[in-house]
Amino acid sequence: MIRTKKIRGHKRRWRHIDNWVETNKYLDIDYLKTNQRDYSKIWVHPWSGISMIGSEIPEFRGKTRKKILKGLIEIYDSWKSALDKLNKPYYLKIWLYEPNFSRSQVVCAIGDLLDFYKITFHDPNDGKRLKSQQYGSLEKEIDQFNWHHRLEEHHFDNTEPGNPDMYDSLEDYEEDKKWFDKMLSKPHRTTQYNEPIGEATESYSFKIGDVWLGEKRN
Repeated sequence: MIRTKKIRGHKRRWRHIDNWVETNKYLDIDYLKTNQRDYSKIWVHPWSGISMIGSEIPEFRGKTRKKILKGLIEIYDSWKSALDKLNKPYYLKIWLYEPNFSRSQVVCAIGDLLDFYKITFHDPNDGKRLKSQQYGSLEKEIDQFNWHHRLEEHHFDNTEPGNPDMYDSLEDYEEDKKWFDKMLSKPHRTTQYNEPIGEATESYSFKIGDVWLGEKRN
């Protein structure tokens, strides 16, 4: 059974958040011009690390959650100011994950990669709207953005669980096959490939959360 680790020392975490925001507000334009895309993930311990004691790290809550979100908006605003000076088209959005909030980030792209992120997430076309009031004191800041709903998904394909010869034992293979067959009985969407990718001819996508793509209104 995986335990949930209790987060202590919140004021110290808040100082880490302040440092993360200040460090990431600067957009390295030279790097961007070379790589044509950049992003700022939430690098705040312990959420950005790997648990070494087999316990889950709980998602941000309360004041810490609001402070992180405010930081993402500050990074977005700073990057927007730098990108506007390029006088060229650019992609800039906040990816706001729910309920997996710690995966949220600011993402940008230019040049040949301007449309790179257009197919990153599946668009369910369900008309779902972000409820800004759930963010309390940040409601006004949230309402300055247009938010588009997408799905966060786990993806598998028809080559799962793989060749039995790749396993240490037939028992391990059968266990994985049983798990995968059980997964396929859950709600998911299937995508047929126009051309095979190796031996894969279709993929199976399972929703694990929502993603809101936020872009400030002009």
